[in-house]
Amino acid sequence: MGHATRARLSDAQVIHPAAFTFALPDSVSFAEGAMIEPFAIGMQAVIKARMQPGDICVVTGAGPIGLMVALAALAGGASEVLVSDLVEEKLAIAARYKGITTVNVSRHSLREAVDRCCGHEWGVDVVFEASGSPKVYDDILACARPAGTIVLVGMPVEPVTFDIVSAQAKELHIETVFRYANVYDRAIDLIASGKVDLKPLITETFDFEHSIDAFERAASARPNDVKLQITLDT
Repeated sequence: MGHATRARLSDAQVIHPAAFTFALPDSVSFAEGAMIEPFAIGMQAVIKARMQPGDICVVTGAGPIGLMVALAALAGGASEVLVSDLVEEKLAIAARYKGITTVNVSRHSLREAVDRCCGHEWGVDVVFEASGSPKVYDDILACARPAGTIVLVGMPVEPVTFDIVSAQAKELHIETVFRYANVYDRAIDLIASGKVDLKPLITETFDFEHSIDAFERAASARPNDVKLQITLDT
């Protein structure tokens, strides 16, 4: 869920620390501004990955955060991003973006898709785990190239089994993401420049009087939904 206002407050004032306040350029709508927070997680993941121009990446999980990570990776210089998931509707949303290749792991092997992209028995430069599923950890180790990087973004609800020896044999770099820091300005600038388009990820917008409908819709977890927003008249 996100919140977007239609107009600036005219009769009310809010005092807020300037260091934590980010003005939106005229080219960035309030609806896009409401997407900055989740996109910042993708930005943080890419910064932690220390990406280089032309990197090939895998993102496991095509939920809202996985999509944000994939778009941030493209903006960070990735030449191609493979996004995997079990839900075809989510993958169809990811496939709308140039530079993203989707893999439905209920029908196809992610490792084989990586082989086709990077050559047999090699791997991608960066793997971003954004699903939170304990079942993907063998895949993310298998899909990373030697001395590649794994960034753990998704948060499993239970401890997971992790093959440390496989990670050591490849001498993988492992980074973790909890939230984000010092990336809001970069995220806003990327959206303002047109290099990142988050508008297709706003599935539907509800007027404030239909807020209950919006939350019920979010709770239903429709596979075609990414972000739902509520507008506030001011």
